[in-house]
Amino acid sequence: MMGVVSISEAMSMAVRSGQDLVEVSPNAEPPVCRIMDYGKFKYEQARKEREARKHQHAAEMKEMKFHANVGDHDFDTKVRHILEFLEDGIKVKCSLFFRGRENAHRELGFDVMNRVLKACSEQAQTDMLPRLIGNSIVMVLSPKSGKTPAREVSGGKLGALPIPAPSAPPPAAAPFRPAPPAAAPFRPAPPATAPFRPAPPASTAPAPAVTPQK
Repeated sequence: MMGVVSISEAMSMAVRSGQDLVEVSPNAEPPVCRIMDYGKFKYEQARKEREARKHQHAAEMKEMKFHANVGDHDFDTKVRHILEFLEDGIKVKCSLFFRGRENAHRELGFDVMNRVLKACSEQAQTDMLPRLIGNSIVMVLSPKSGKTPAREVSGGKLGALPIPAPSAPPPAAAPFRPAPPAAAPFRPAPPATAPFRPAPPASTAPAPAVTPQK
């Protein structure tokens, strides 16, 4: 708590801290201001108001009426309003009334209801599936609660979806082993050299005499 300071000094303090000077009690004497992040302040206010509306409208229900020959633009507008109600935590009753000859083609009304279910599937859960009551089709949607979905298991009991088993850890890396040195290339041995033998000495005997023939 800083006490009573001038507006210029309070603005300077907010600028130095990198935040905003917000007046939280304008009717007080003197007015009370806080140095804060104004964007975060507005976000927290909107979140608190949204939570309060959810608790306030928990028992409320809105009704959205359709026709079998509803146009695309009218359909999109009604679906947008349904999503807004669901976001505020309000249940929505969707009804479709058949007029005159539309009773001969009631499958068109169920097609419209299925389109509504598909468009709201991410934010709504079905409390009552489309049901023919007299000349009308009625369906009830409510906001998703975020609980774990249930399924039919052996024995006819409801149970939570099984939690997948954790995957096995990856195998440990093999220790590093250096590669053996490369073998030297094969080179054939040179042929053995014959031992040196000196030539025999020349003969000194006289050549035989040759007699001419007659």
